[in-house]
Amino acid sequence: MGNKSNGLNTAKALKKRRHHGKWCDADYVRKELDLYRKADPLEGASQGRGIVLEKIQLEAKQPNSAMRKCCRVQLVKNGKQVSAFLPREGAMKLVDEHDEVLIERIGGGQGKSKGDIPGVRWQVIKVNKQSLNALLRGKIEKARK
Repeated sequence: MGNKSNGLNTAKALKKRRHHGKWCDADYVRKELDLYRKADPLEGASQGRGIVLEKIQLEAKQPNSAMRKCCRVQLVKNGKQVSAFLPREGAMKLVDEHDEVLIERIGGGQGKSKGDIPGVRWQVIKVNKQSLNALLRGKIEKARK
């Protein structure tokens, strides 16, 4: 088993070894130093309001070749800019520049982007305080500003 201490009075050496091993693990360090929260544009909140700056299309990762519909959003609370995915077909037509949107996490693993959209960790759920899902289904009309 390598050169691990054993025998009497060895607890201190084993504890020290375990402590050192933990800090060699990048995931443990990120969790312990709370680095995700520090880099989080929403500052720990589950959702955030923002203003649409521009609509963009991002190319999906290999092996897909689709153009994913997204938008650049500037958050109201701190002015940070993020890319947000516009889910479902026709969503891009309902979102205009300078609209107020509500964004939430997209649900990828360990806070990373989901699926084949590179670098996009957020998705739009409301446009001008109206549910994007209801707008897409035709349940409600988009409000005039």
